[in-house]
Amino acid sequence: MHTSISEILKEKSLKPSRRSLPCLAQSQTHPINLNHFLSVPLSPEPKPEVEVLSQGISTSCSLLPPQTAEDGKDHYTEESEVTTCETRADESFLLRKPSTRVKLEARTDSLKGKNPADSSGLFFRDGKKRIDYILVYKKSSPQVEKRCTFEKNLRAEGLMLEKEPSLTNNDIMFVKVHAPWDTLCKYAEQMNIRMPFRKKCYFKDWKSKTLSSRFHRRCCQMKSWLPRNPMKLDKEALPDLEETDCYTAPFSRARMHHFTISNRHTFFSNSTRSRIVHHVLQRTKYEDGKPKMGINRLLGNNTFEAAFPPHEGGYKSRHPIKTHGPQNHRHLLYERWARWGMWYKYQPLDLIRRYFGEKIGLYFAWLGWYTGMLIPAALVGVFVFLYGLFTMDSSQVSKEICEANTTIMCPMCEETCDPWTLSDSCVYAKVTHLFDNGGTVFFAIFMAIWATVFLEFWKRRRAELTYDWDLIDWEEEEEELRPQFEAKYSRVERVNPISGKPEPFQPFSDKLSRLMVSVSGIFFMISLVLTAVFAVVVFRLIVMEKFASFNWKFVKKNWQFATSGTGVCINFMIIMSLNVVYEKVAYLLTNLEHPRTESEWENSFALKMFLFQFVNLNSSTFYIAFFLGRFAGRPGKYNKLFNRWRLEECHPSGCLIDLCLQMGVIMFFKQIWNNFMELGYPLLQNWWSRRKIKKGGGGGGPNVENKAQLPQWDKDWNLQPMNAHGLVDEYLEMVLQFGFTTIFVAAFPLAPLLALLNNIIEIRLDAYKFVTQWRRPMPARATDIGIWHGILEGIGVLAVITNAFVIAITSDYIPRFVYAFKYGPCMDKGHHHEDECLRGYMNSSLSVFDMGTNSNQSRYCRYRDYRAPPWSSVPYEFTLQFWHVLAARLAFIIVFEVCHNSPSLFCVLTSKVSS
Repeated sequence: MHTSISEILKEKSLKPSRRSLPCLAQSQTHPINLNHFLSVPLSPEPKPEVEVLSQGISTSCSLLPPQTAEDGKDHYTEESEVTTCETRADESFLLRKPSTRVKLEARTDSLKGKNPADSSGLFFRDGKKRIDYILVYKKSSPQVEKRCTFEKNLRAEGLMLEKEPSLTNNDIMFVKVHAPWDTLCKYAEQMNIRMPFRKKCYFKDWKSKTLSSRFHRRCCQMKSWLPRNPMKLDKEALPDLEETDCYTAPFSRARMHHFTISNRHTFFSNSTRSRIVHHVLQRTKYEDGKPKMGINRLLGNNTFEAAFPPHEGGYKSRHPIKTHGPQNHRHLLYERWARWGMWYKYQPLDLIRRYFGEKIGLYFAWLGWYTGMLIPAALVGVFVFLYGLFTMDSSQVSKEICEANTTIMCPMCEETCDPWTLSDSCVYAKVTHLFDNGGTVFFAIFMAIWATVFLEFWKRRRAELTYDWDLIDWEEEEEELRPQFEAKYSRVERVNPISGKPEPFQPFSDKLSRLMVSVSGIFFMISLVLTAVFAVVVFRLIVMEKFASFNWKFVKKNWQFATSGTGVCINFMIIMSLNVVYEKVAYLLTNLEHPRTESEWENSFALKMFLFQFVNLNSSTFYIAFFLGRFAGRPGKYNKLFNRWRLEECHPSGCLIDLCLQMGVIMFFKQIWNNFMELGYPLLQNWWSRRKIKKGGGGGGPNVENKAQLPQWDKDWNLQPMNAHGLVDEYLEMVLQFGFTTIFVAAFPLAPLLALLNNIIEIRLDAYKFVTQWRRPMPARATDIGIWHGILEGIGVLAVITNAFVIAITSDYIPRFVYAFKYGPCMDKGHHHEDECLRGYMNSSLSVFDMGTNSNQSRYCRYRDYRAPPWSSVPYEFTLQFWHVLAARLAFIIVFEVCHNSPSLFCVLTSKVSS
């Protein structure tokens, strides 16, 4: 048995926490109708059918002497065990089912009249011992000896086991695990679990002694007359959150009389009990004389099929919660959190943390905080969009484009395309103004500051939660080695400088070589993404010529939309296809590195998944933002790809509309797909499992057609397990959305609004999934969101840089600004209205090309660039205006970066200029 380092510190003095923590152990804090789950019911007389069933079911493990616990009251001898350990030669006996199926059906019928606590599946058959953990194995599994040794060692550690056959599958056997009081106390002391400390549980109302106490009471009375905030949680609806204040300290058996122990059965919460049992399961050997241990390795070699803590009963009730109260914490979470009708309510984070653990509680706290911070960003984005909508018809640039009936533009292809008039793109120009207007610069500056403020405020919010949840003095436990790492490097050992014990060691040369292979794999996958982007670029060049010379007049007139739309759809399908490949490659490369611990594996896998999907999602967007139309050349000297296809040009009104279309389509469809995979796929899987049960596909009889008749362990087994990657997929989806919302937000002001609407749905989807569709995950502790915080900071820095380049390079804001104050009618006349200063801008931004003599059409055509006309002394060379625009773009990038890093006079000047 592995001994934790904290076991050495048994006799250290009690150190109360620095704050007043809610007493989680008070029995009066539980909901009204939780008494039949949390109290100890009377032990019913054993049914004859159950006793015969227990003796008829043969297992392969030997019986150990019963352990003593709770002052001799918890003597227990497992009835389903036989006196000898069977070998694999008895496999035919293990698989014999018909003789027991009739008794299973009889037992199912007898459960209808038993104690509710017994039939609910939350207790052992005696109705007293609470089930803290469930182990699932197949009777046909060949790993009998390992399982026998593991169960024997679990009993030696003080745990109690009871076996129960599945009512839905003849080959499945459940092992119910219970931790008695002495075992809980022993490991709570070793794990330094903080519990309520009686001597510090007091409160002084110092406000009553102040001079303003009467005024304070009057204000509270007036406040009570006002209508309640609909978003806040009602304390009457959540009685479990009505807690008293007290200090906490690490549990100590020697000083047990100091702790608030009003009821032994409720002193340790259900999540704490499951965490203690999981701690024992991870550190229990399964082979005598060998250091191999842990439930994770047994799950890996198929000794056990699953291991999970049970849910606290059903999440639905026949009676309304307002009149009869909640049946259990799961029912309370469903009614006050996971239902769609609660979408506008604050999340009950304390209850989430108590049921699922601090790690999942921090995820929902971060998700809720991120969603709340999106509200001001979405409002500002909507105002910028509405400003562009209301000024669309009055925009001087749009007017000039729509009225340019005589301006002939150069052909889009050289063989089958004809010249076209600038007024044909009137709609295109008006749509561009929706996103590229005077408010774009202000919104980009606002979002750059918003990203930084969001991260800083989250640090503050996380510190508050860490303080409230008494995690300030908590440190990560010494993690056990991954089974794969131990199996790979068990031959080479060295002494751990912290624990002083020998452990497997990975040589530096081996670690470096594996890391180089992993990095090479990452670069290969990134190159694959760039290849896919290049393929999309070639596709756009091909269809651009086809649409520009299309026989259908509608398509020929709107070839820009057709080219961008088809390119975005093809790109989205490539993105979703490659995401499936990336997950498998990231999993393979992470396992190839052989990380030492589970946290190292999770961080390495998360980083690879983020790099793969971030490049996959944003590579085409970067191309459109910074490369589209920059290297196309000019008429008469176009740059061609493979000497065949002419590179794509920007529209006369700019390339920003292409970037906006790219972001809008990908963001909208990706969110729909993610929501379907998160909720729709588990619903389909669970529906298929229920259908198999009803049809008897799992070996169930006619008495298990009603799901309500199944015990809790069978119901949980039929649910989907939590994602094998933990919260990696949940964080990854939100972090990628954060990047999409901030990096190119200047081109798509509605991105925060779409993210806000998606997150409102996402919170309820995740809540519904955790409460109803997934097995209860292992409650784990954490003090922050891990590696994701560093990734968010990196995205925030990248967002400032990209938004500066989007406004300076992709947007037409800088060329319009230079024209208005250097070449337009307002030159040397002071500041006038924007529309007056932009008169003649389109004519100034279009250059002239000589197509040669042709009687059927005009000799000259226009194209978007700043070049000298063909009749000048230096034809087709860059004009002075081109260099002025380039200098202004570089200056804006510098000012934007300085404004973000040090908000000072530069910010004021930039905001005035943008207005």
